Amino acid sequence: MTAPYAKPAGAPSRHLIPALSFDVTGAEPERHAAVPTLRFDVEITRTGGGPVRSVSLTTAIRIDVTRRHYDQRARAALAELFGEPERWATTLRPLAWTRTTAVVPPFDGATTIGLTVPCACDAELAVTKYLRAVPDGEVPLDFLFSGTVFFDGGQGRLRTAQISWAEDAGYRLPAALWHALVDRYCGGSPWLRLSRETHDRLDAYRARLTLGTLDDAVGALLDRADGRRAPSPAASGPSDTPSTSRTPETTGAPWTT
Repeated sequence: MTAPYAKPAGAPSRHLIPALSFDVTGAEPERHAAVPTLRFDVEITRTGGGPVRSVSLTTAIRIDVTRRHYDQRARAALAELFGEPERWATTLRPLAWTRTTAVVPPFDGATTIGLTVPCACDAELAVTKYLRAVPDGEVPLDFLFSGTVFFDGGQGRLRTAQISWAEDAGYRLPAALWHALVDRYCGGSPWLRLSRETHDRLDAYRARLTLGTLDDAVGALLDRADGRRAPSPAASGPSDTPSTSRTPETTGAPWTT
């Protein structure tokens, strides 16, 4: 005969363990942030168990790239990430964006917290490449939640329980919101990561052709690669006007390291 289940000594009753559900209700730019940052509003609802003392919440955010349509221009821009469009049936996979943590204060029925997500201007990042390729429409996001919930386990004891990664929520981010935010901080100029040696060579090329900025130098090199005639130092002559070179801090010009 099987003995009846006995609760381990000191273990909290199951009816005390809070059950939580999550919903992403909105997104907006985070005001006064030093870098472009989005704030997502996450509503947390207690669907069972006792009141919540606090939650140590971890959230993984990814882009479910399969849940939207891409026009011809976007398909060409995304070929570097996913290959040629005819292969997308097998190459399209969710794109990891970020992972963030937050501490949720005590609540009983429901509460809303803000998750802040920095939006990098670095053009080399896969997420940045993807978002720049989709200037309009919506970006389908998946929020995957995990972490630890703290609650009163009875007899004045603080107990903990784990939040399963199965807890998730979807949100469709307007692509225009991301573009407007990044352009406001970066001046419409994505950052370009260069080695010091490459930066110095590029700047020497700019000076040799008496070009005003590094952007002009890159443009001249691209014109050369496209078969267009680049300006010559002799034709340009010395410049009588001050250099218009700008720094990333003041204009959002491409970032060099």
